[in-house]
Amino acid sequence: MKKIKLAVIGAGARGFLSYMPYVQRFPHETEVVAVAEPNDERRTRFAEAFNLTPEQIYSTWEDLLNGPKLCDALLICTQDQNHYLPTVAALRKGYHVLLEKPMSNNPIECIEMERIAREERRLLSICHVSRYIPFWKKIKQLIHEGFIGNLMSIQHNENVGYLHYAHSFVRGNWRNDVHSSPMILAKSCHDMDLIRWIADADCKRVSSFGSLGHFRVENAPAGSTNRCTDGCEVESTCPYSALRFYMKDPTLNHFAALITDPPTETNRMNAILNGPYGKCVYRTDNNVVDHQTVNMEFENGVTVIFSMCGFTRDINRTIQIMGTKGEIRGDLLSGCIDLFEFSSGTQSIIHTPTSDGGHQGGDDGIMQQFLSDLRNERYMNTLTSAEASLESHLMAFAAEESRRREGAVIDMKLFRQSLTTTSPNGTQHVQTS
Repeated sequence: MKKIKLAVIGAGARGFLSYMPYVQRFPHETEVVAVAEPNDERRTRFAEAFNLTPEQIYSTWEDLLNGPKLCDALLICTQDQNHYLPTVAALRKGYHVLLEKPMSNNPIECIEMERIAREERRLLSICHVSRYIPFWKKIKQLIHEGFIGNLMSIQHNENVGYLHYAHSFVRGNWRNDVHSSPMILAKSCHDMDLIRWIADADCKRVSSFGSLGHFRVENAPAGSTNRCTDGCEVESTCPYSALRFYMKDPTLNHFAALITDPPTETNRMNAILNGPYGKCVYRTDNNVVDHQTVNMEFENGVTVIFSMCGFTRDINRTIQIMGTKGEIRGDLLSGCIDLFEFSSGTQSIIHTPTSDGGHQGGDDGIMQQFLSDLRNERYMNTLTSAEASLESHLMAFAAEESRRREGAVIDMKLFRQSLTTTSPNGTQHVQTS
């Protein structure tokens, strides 16, 4: 087996905690030869985990990419707005790239990255890890094998979870689309990708509705303060109390481990006292929606209703898929798929494997596939390549455009044609397909 050499840009939660466990468990498949990370503690932790020498450690992606080519591929796990430049530089340098989702918070940059990957004949794979989860793979298989006949309609729910929403999208890195991405892209691009994959056609029309309805200063309870530690009179009963949530043992609450590094009790309290995670959820600079629906029609006639909501008990996805010969209902959290076939009246309950690993095994799955694709020189049209992922990104951008225009119906063909890119050499490229 050819051993693939990797470097990692961005050694945070995704770059280190999500993808590197696979590397550590299967050292015969791959070797990490460098890291670029601006945070001193994260950079040191990563370097120690992989026995990197000082010459293999970089503070910035520019330092890494300005030097000679080091390895076969890069994992780029920076924040959304910092994907485009390192990805393009890496592709031009001759690296293959595994890029954290979303591709970019700018549709023109998404189109340009996909074009450059094709031009350079490099694998640019996007971390749409859901396609590698056994639950979704089984649903795709059942549809492909004709168990429900011709696919007609899909109803898909993303239950974000009230604490997850407050952590990531009210207090956290994805709270404001000026600095990250719109919610439909930052959180729900997995869902747009799954819907596009299951529908198996390009999207024709999109409309969307949603708003930031609750986490606003005018909804702050009487007696609340700017921070949970400022003498807030309702802190003890507030479901979003930073003290109660983040001071839990990080082994019991994984969000508590993400607000500071390392997540010692002292560091976590300091983060609550001084950082964004201690702010009142009604008094942050957040602006992304807390609930949104998207209506879609595909070129093959399939219709879809998607709903994302931040006010749910669990972090889960549920789906109902309706065909001419049967129906599928699925619950990701349990891994349970309920298949009903009309002609026989047969109901089959299918239990797919669930895993404690990241994204129910999806994180391991995409690492395994990426390395396999590199070993076998499969660079174009892979399961989660940029070619496969671009359409679902454009669907998300169109949905946000519709939402901002009070639900206006977006013609996807016209939307694609409206996106013009300019490459670094000044040549214009127009997306028309």
